[in-house]
Amino acid sequence: MIEKRQGAVKQITSHSNPIVKEIKGLVAQRKHRSQSGLFVAEGLKLATDALEAGWGVRYLALGPEARDNPVAQKAAAAAKARGALILEASTAVMSAMTRKDNPQMVVGVYEQKLLGARDIDPAGTTLWVALDRVRDPGNLGTIIRTVDAVGGAGVMLVGDCTDPFAVEAVRATMGSLFHVPLAKLGKDEFKSLAEKWPGTVAATHLKGSVDYRTPDYAEPVLLVMGNEQKGLEDDMAAACRTLIRIPQVGQADSLNLAVATGVALYEIRRKYLEL
Repeated sequence: MIEKRQGAVKQITSHSNPIVKEIKGLVAQRKHRSQSGLFVAEGLKLATDALEAGWGVRYLALGPEARDNPVAQKAAAAAKARGALILEASTAVMSAMTRKDNPQMVVGVYEQKLLGARDIDPAGTTLWVALDRVRDPGNLGTIIRTVDAVGGAGVMLVGDCTDPFAVEAVRATMGSLFHVPLAKLGKDEFKSLAEKWPGTVAATHLKGSVDYRTPDYAEPVLLVMGNEQKGLEDDMAAACRTLIRIPQVGQADSLNLAVATGVALYEIRRKYLEL
């Protein structure tokens, strides 16, 4: 359980401050994120999204530009009221925290949320996406953002996936991380869940013989996508009831994982998407 702190404001001027070192560790190393249950999200938009979605916040660091920004000050007041420590820092200190020459005016440290297999209930939902060993944080973040855009219920991370709370993945979600539930599953847990899934379990696969536009996608839909380099493992594919394929006519041998997921999602959710 993450210790709660009383909200306060603190000025930080030294790069060697223990809080600066802590945030640097969260940015740089998955181990520190896993051990602490915390992660870093950069930017005022993400800070606003996180607060509006009710995520726990440990620190909110404000650079000089944020001190005269009414939206940033409102976010700081809301974070302080929830027990966060508000850090007033120089640009140099913000750069040290984020390891960037041009840091955002606001940097937040938030509490992670990650569901388990037992927390997933397909009843009352229309769509989940399961990702098998996704390795690229940009792909993962973009998929989370796309699931949010089409109104999906959540994303399952199966096996050895990249960290969804890495700075690159969080940035790529553009705030959707705070709206799309994430679950971590082992391969056997996924197979058990897929076997009992009440609706469609479809996976994109090179051996797929079904055009992705053909199925009626009975809800709830579980869309399964494989690893960027190796695709979906055979035993994972065997746990899926329908293997679909996206046609290609050019010289490219495959689609980017995030693009392929987006193409499939927009077809699956076609009836829900109107201007």
